[in-house]
Amino acid sequence: MTDRPRARISSRKQPKQVRSTELVSAILSAAAQVLAKEGAQRFTTARVAEKAGVSVGSLYQYFPNKAAILFRLQSDEWRQTSDLLRRILEDTKTSPLDRLRSLVHAFIRSECEEAAMRVALNDAAPLYRDAPEAHEARSSGDSILQQFMREALPGIDEATRILAADLITTTLSAMGKQLSESPQTAQEIEAYGDAVADMFCAYLESLKRP
Repeated sequence: MTDRPRARISSRKQPKQVRSTELVSAILSAAAQVLAKEGAQRFTTARVAEKAGVSVGSLYQYFPNKAAILFRLQSDEWRQTSDLLRRILEDTKTSPLDRLRSLVHAFIRSECEEAAMRVALNDAAPLYRDAPEAHEARSSGDSILQQFMREALPGIDEATRILAADLITTTLSAMGKQLSESPQTAQEIEAYGDAVADMFCAYLESLKRP
C-alpha cells in the first residue's frame, strides 16, 4: 500500500509587483476572517475569494488549494512567534530568567488575544503539519530557544538543554491551546503567566545546582 500524496502547500508564485502584493494581502486578510468566523471545517477557497472580492482563478494564481492558504496563515503565525522569541530572548541587557518570564507572559497574551484564529489553525493542522515546509518553518523558533538555553544554562550538557527547551516549548504550546479554547480575563491571563514563569524559572535553577 502506498501513502496518499500530500496536498501541495507551497504558494504557486511570489508577488513581485505592488498590485500582486496587495492582491495576496487581501486574500490572506479575507482568509483570516473566514477562518476565525467559520472555522477550519467550513473554510473553502470559494469563501475566501468571495470575502476578498476576487475571482477563484485569481486566488489560484498564488495558492493552489485551501491547504496552501492555511499553511501560509500558520507559517506567518510561526514567524511572528519567532520574532517574539528573538526580540525577548536575545535582549542580553536583561537576565535570562527575566527574559524567560517576559516571554511566557507575552506568549500567553498573544494566544488569548487571537483565540479564534489559534483554535481554527489547530483544527486545520492535519492538512500541513507533516509537510517538509512545515518542519522548516518551525525550525527558526527552535534554534532561537536553543541558543537562549546555552546562555541560561552554561556548563550544562547539551542533551539536558535540549530537553529543557523541548519541555518549555511543549508546555507553552499545550497551555496556549487550552487557554485559547475559552475566554480568559486579563487577571486570569496574568495569573497563568506568573505561575508558568515561576515553574520554568525554578526548573532552570534546579538544573544549575550540583
